Amino acid sequence: MYNLSCYNPISFIFAGIPGLEKFHIWIGIPFCVIYIVAIVGNCILLHIIAVQRSLHEPMFFFLSMLATTDLILSTDTIPKLLSNLWLGSQEITFSGCLTQMFFLHFSFVVDSAILLAMAFDRYIAICFPLRYTTILTPQMTIKLAVNIVIRSFSVILPDVFLLKRLPFCRTHIIPHTYCEHIGVARLSSADISINIWYGFAVPLMTVISDVIFIAVSYTFILHAVFQLSSQGARQKALSTCGSHVCVILIFYTPAFFSILAHRFGHNVPQNVLILFANLYVVIPPALNPVVYGVKTKQIQDKFILLYSLKKIQ
Repeated sequence: MYNLSCYNPISFIFAGIPGLEKFHIWIGIPFCVIYIVAIVGNCILLHIIAVQRSLHEPMFFFLSMLATTDLILSTDTIPKLLSNLWLGSQEITFSGCLTQMFFLHFSFVVDSAILLAMAFDRYIAICFPLRYTTILTPQMTIKLAVNIVIRSFSVILPDVFLLKRLPFCRTHIIPHTYCEHIGVARLSSADISINIWYGFAVPLMTVISDVIFIAVSYTFILHAVFQLSSQGARQKALSTCGSHVCVILIFYTPAFFSILAHRFGHNVPQNVLILFANLYVVIPPALNPVVYGVKTKQIQDKFILLYSLKKIQ
């Protein structure tokens, strides 16, 4: 039997980045700069999409969802990391830890689903161009967005209750800079088999299935593109997918690397794993608006037009 206080700990302590304590101030600087780039870039992207009626299309609606989710993902973790590195604020309440954990995993699953929706958008646009507006109507786009949020909320919410049921009598020190499901569960002295299996099943059911469907979508897209007779038409079709493919690689590559490193990289130093995990939650949110700004001509043109008009005024 466990003491009742074990089931409702007051707070947890973040261990930070072990072995690099004297470099904490310097480590915080690049994280702060990248975080500012992520905030500014995604806010500009959201502003351009909101004020320009010509961008009120399904693709850019999903892009605005991606930007919003990226803001949540980075803001959920980086401010606490910086307060830890610069101010020595290592404590987080139990409810704060559960909230951070929920939004961390929720954002990840939402991002993955949005990338799948964007792949579906490109599939319809290239394989069925004449039926694009009749298939992806505003109502269908809203339904897809609602389903993305409901699916992500439904699969991540149980994580909160799986942690709340555990006693934390042994230690309250989290060997990380933010709360994530399995990392917090391992602090408990109770059996966490359910947490481990659920933590394994959720990525398998959601993220892995998203990757498979994205791959299938691009298989059909490439098949359709290479059947086009005109070289110019092929290049134009592929260019519309370029920014999306870049964002897919930016999102999934470090995610899978981080997961594999934590599961099998037993010889990798703990501080390297922690640094990489923190880079993962801030690098994609910072790069996504840059990629779309550079590779998407509509956004480039609207950015130049919008801010040149402001200068004239």
